Amino acid sequence: MKLPLAVALALAASAVLATTGCSTAAPASPQGSTVVSASAPTPNASTLNSPTAHATGPATGTATGSGAPTPKPPAPVVLPSGTGTNIATELSAPWSMVLLADGSMLVDERDAGKVLEVSPKGTKHPVGTVPGVDHVNEGGLLGLAVRLGSCAAGQAPDPATGCLQLYAYQSTASDNRIVRMPLLGRAGERSLGTAVTILKGIPKAPNHDGGRIAFGPDGMLYATTGDANNPSAAQDRNSLSGKILRLTPDGGIPAGNPFPGSPVWTLGHRNVQGIAWDSLGRMWASEFGLNTWDELNLIKPGQNYGWPVVEGIGHNPAYTDPVLEWPVAEASPSGIAINGTTLYMASLRGQRLWVVHLSGTPRAEAHLTGQFGRLRDVAVLPNGSVRILTNNTDSRGTPRPGDDKIVQFPATTP
Repeated sequence: MKLPLAVALALAASAVLATTGCSTAAPASPQGSTVVSASAPTPNASTLNSPTAHATGPATGTATGSGAPTPKPPAPVVLPSGTGTNIATELSAPWSMVLLADGSMLVDERDAGKVLEVSPKGTKHPVGTVPGVDHVNEGGLLGLAVRLGSCAAGQAPDPATGCLQLYAYQSTASDNRIVRMPLLGRAGERSLGTAVTILKGIPKAPNHDGGRIAFGPDGMLYATTGDANNPSAAQDRNSLSGKILRLTPDGGIPAGNPFPGSPVWTLGHRNVQGIAWDSLGRMWASEFGLNTWDELNLIKPGQNYGWPVVEGIGHNPAYTDPVLEWPVAEASPSGIAINGTTLYMASLRGQRLWVVHLSGTPRAEAHLTGQFGRLRDVAVLPNGSVRILTNNTDSRGTPRPGDDKIVQFPATTP
C-alpha cells in the first residue's frame, strides 16, 4: 500500500531518531575535478552533431551547494578506447560502484542484495547482504553512496578512511526506500552494520524504480525515483514518484528545498538513473525516455522536466527542456560521472559510453560502442582513469566470458 508522503517521512524520521546521530561532514570523495581540455575524438567515435540528436545551447546554471567548489588538481580527461583492464569479473547483475578514499571500491549486486568490496588489485571481498531486498524485474538493491560521519556504536575508525556510512536505495516487498548502515572494519575485511531506514514509502513497480543516490557538494543526499509505471505521479508534488529528492544525511528535509516541507528537488521525471556535479557546481541527470528520446538534464531546484507531457526537447515554456537528447536505441542511459566539465554516461540499450563535453555548447561522442555490451555505471578515479561497469547478466543482456565486469581505462598510456 502506498503511504502518504507525510506519513512516510514521519516514519523515517522516527526510525532515525531511535539510532545514533551522525555528523554533517562532507562526502568521503567529492565529485569531479578541475576543468581540463579534452583531446580530439578517437577516429571511430561518433558525435551527436547529427540530424537525430539535438542540443539546446550553452549550459548555464548555479551551483546546488552553498558556494563554489574547492579547486582540485587537474586530472587528464580520458577518451576510453581499446580493451581496457579487467579490475573485477564474474559479477552478477551489478548496479552501482562507489570509490573509497583508500583506493578500494564497493559494488552491489541488484538481484541478490549483496555488497562486495573490490581492492585496487581486483580482489573481491563479500561485505554483506542488505536486509529486506526484494528483486522483481528492475527492482532490488540499486544505488549506493558513502559518507564520512560519526562512528556508530562498536565502529572503530579506519586510519585510512575514518568511520564510513553506506547508504543504499533498495526495493522491498512493499516499497522502495533508502537505508543507512555503518561500514565496519578495514579494507579487505569490511562488513555491514545494522541498517536504519531514513526514507520509506517511495512507490515501487517492476519497472521505473529510479534508484541512484549521491551526496552533493552541499553535503545533502540526492535520490532519484522513477514514475513506478504511473506517469501522472511524476507531475504530483505530493508523490515521491518521478522526482529527484534532496534529503539531509538523516533523511530530514533540508533548508533551501524549493517546496516547503517536501523532499522534492525537481519533478516531471520518468526514470532518472544518473546524477553528478561538475567542477562548476552544476548538477546533471541522465533520464530514460519512452520510445523516442533519452535525456541529459541540467538540474535546477523546483524545475519541472515535463514527463509525461513532454519527452525530450519540447520547446514548451511550462517545462524545462533537456540540454541533450538521444534516440532511445543509442542510449537508455544509466550511471554518470564527471571529471571537471567532461561527463561520462553509461548506456544500456545503446551499449556504449557517451562522453559529453559540457563547456560552451555541449557536445557528445560515443565510445566503446558494442565492445562490452550493456553499461550500467561509470566512475572516474582521482587520477582521471575511467571505470565502466557492464550489465549483461541482468536477464536483458547477452553475457560474455567473465561478465559482468569492472573495466578500467588508464589516464596515461603505459
